Amino acid sequence: MEARKKKIPVAILGATGVVGQRFVNLLSDHPWFEIAALASSEKRVSHRYGDVCQWHLTDGMPSEAADMVVQSLEPTLSAKIVFSALPSSIARKIEPEFAQAGYLVCSNASAFRQEPDVPLVIPEVNYSHLALIKRQKRERGWKGLIITSPNCTTTGIVMPLKVLDQAFGLRKVFSVSMQAVSGAGYPGLPYSDIEGNVIPYIGGEEEKIELETRLLLGDVQDDKRIESDVMISAQSNRVPVVDGHMSCLSVELEKKPTIEEACRVLAEFSGPSLKQSLPSGPEHPIVVREEKDRPQPRKDCNAGNGMIVSVGRVRPYSILDLRMVTLVHNTLRGAASGAILNAELLVSEGYIN
Repeated sequence: MEARKKKIPVAILGATGVVGQRFVNLLSDHPWFEIAALASSEKRVSHRYGDVCQWHLTDGMPSEAADMVVQSLEPTLSAKIVFSALPSSIARKIEPEFAQAGYLVCSNASAFRQEPDVPLVIPEVNYSHLALIKRQKRERGWKGLIITSPNCTTTGIVMPLKVLDQAFGLRKVFSVSMQAVSGAGYPGLPYSDIEGNVIPYIGGEEEKIELETRLLLGDVQDDKRIESDVMISAQSNRVPVVDGHMSCLSVELEKKPTIEEACRVLAEFSGPSLKQSLPSGPEHPIVVREEKDRPQPRKDCNAGNGMIVSVGRVRPYSILDLRMVTLVHNTLRGAASGAILNAELLVSEGYIN
């Protein structure tokens, strides 16, 4: 993907956190965007980013970011797009201030995902939900806008479900997720709690997966978001894996495909044609693994630079129709990279010059 002649200046809110660091790393050499500002809590403001950010990623901190001075979370940043990696409680106050001031806010927080006029978007799945922005601007009077990315686990579940729904009609879904510790943020869970253990509860997670899946598979008509009528039941577990959220799905379909037919439509899925022009979007966002013991977080969560959802163990199910295992990189496709792809979509659709 060729770089733009003049890159778009962007800012990162919550830049010192783990997801904020992902944004910094991914945007440091982006063909369309350049980091113009890093913002964080007041105790870090006016300090050099390299001095106040405890870097957790394997890749080293980009030198240009390390030398930047951290700014406050106020809508005075020299940027057109802001990527929010803020905790939801803070995002609820801060993100509207930026939208009101004219910024395009691409949020990874859950604060506005359920708002009826805020798009919850995965470009390959429901880019048409950008139509809600018209209502958002009309009702809130914002000069800018807010667009949100879904829950990290939901992203890995919805992608294959969208394909199956389009091809065969989706009726019911049972999901059991095994979620990596990086999904809990930093410092996350105490070592003594998670090492050699599985915790069968993540607060609010199951409700998010169920609602967000229905929203993403739903439609927008006359500026109104209409949930899908798919029945979904989710169970969530925290497991001692660093990165990669895995889900075991059992689905009931209107049409009854063979295993070969189901695998073919999953593997061939590419999403809408407009997505092909986006720098972060893989040509085929789903890969179907044929090995009997794949996908695995250690081997597969970085597929396609962490942007591909891996699907495996597609097989018949005696109670419903099909069962399968999906895997998504929770801090890339499920977080920072997903929000960047949404920003690229906004640019492609003419929301910014």
